Amino acid sequence: MNIKKLFTQYKMLALLIAIALIWAYFSYKTEGGFITPRNMSNLMRQMAITGIVACGMSLVIIAGEIDLSVGSLLGLLGGVAAVLDVTHHLPLPVNLLAVLALGLVMGLANGYLTAYLGIPSFIVGLGGMLAYRGIVLGVTGGLTIAPVSDNMVTIGQGYLSPQWGVALGIVLLAIAALLTWQQRRNRAAHALAVAPMWRDAVKLAAVGAVLAAFVSTLNAYEGIPLPVLLLLALLGIFTYVTTQTVFGRRVYAVGSNMEATRLSGIDVKAVKLWIFGIMGLMCALAGLVNTARLAAGSPSAGTSGELDAIAACFIGGTSMRGGSGTVHGALIGALVMASLDNGMSMLDVDTYWQMIVKGGILTLAVWIDVSTRSGKR
Repeated sequence: MNIKKLFTQYKMLALLIAIALIWAYFSYKTEGGFITPRNMSNLMRQMAITGIVACGMSLVIIAGEIDLSVGSLLGLLGGVAAVLDVTHHLPLPVNLLAVLALGLVMGLANGYLTAYLGIPSFIVGLGGMLAYRGIVLGVTGGLTIAPVSDNMVTIGQGYLSPQWGVALGIVLLAIAALLTWQQRRNRAAHALAVAPMWRDAVKLAAVGAVLAAFVSTLNAYEGIPLPVLLLLALLGIFTYVTTQTVFGRRVYAVGSNMEATRLSGIDVKAVKLWIFGIMGLMCALAGLVNTARLAAGSPSAGTSGELDAIAACFIGGTSMRGGSGTVHGALIGALVMASLDNGMSMLDVDTYWQMIVKGGILTLAVWIDVSTRSGKR
């Protein structure tokens, strides 16, 4: 019962404690090598790709669907970006727009098959997983496409200068303070209970400490990696969309009770269509970042990417039943997965053990979701 209460009421705190324990363990086993600024920078860049996909996947799962094709779609779009860059020498802006447009179209196609033709999203994703992987093998000829241009490499390997990193940390803290003040004002305006000032002050102090540690650690190496900067921007956008827009409320409504949502006059099919379209966009972004990070387009890129993204969402508190979850929770889940990958790789843990651990954690996350929600249905 105590465990249930912990994960029901303090999920984010429990996840942060879990990350702290994981980092402490790997730091001990690597004699401090895990928490060096260089490895932290590499960890954050590694986590960004899973995090970008998890942003889109969280909406899909909240809406009560699933997409198993994201890993293969990521690999396909990354391969297309490499071919357009290396073989056809397209300017970077044109390449980016072409890959993003292709990702949107392919995502909308998945959404159309699911929402309008009535094919279960599990089957659409499973078919896409096989088809997209076959297409990427055809596009690349089964060969690694390299080297991509320096401009594209910058997307995956570039850094924000330390000065701008400090400025970003200050801006993020100011935004957190503004949002806290707005929340207090709105609750007071609606005659709702307002948390004691000291509690919000402690929260802001904790946010400030985390931001200071984040910026100073990454600045001690090269600065904040550009993929991490992109992920922070997506976090802000998706958080705003899910909490402050009509579309965001409709996503939760569709996942909570699709039939009631349809009877209330909401176009459920259109909501699902655009959720999958957004998922395709996120796969395009992740594919571009992955190709830029590796400086090459690999036909095996994105393998098991769907497992990492889905596990990140479930670990972060997104309910497999739909209707519940947050984007920031999914990103914390992505950090858990990336930390395990990074730490086990540093310890030279056999690949099969890495797969066993990740599969076990995914099962544990779903069990926690089921057990903590069993009394609510």
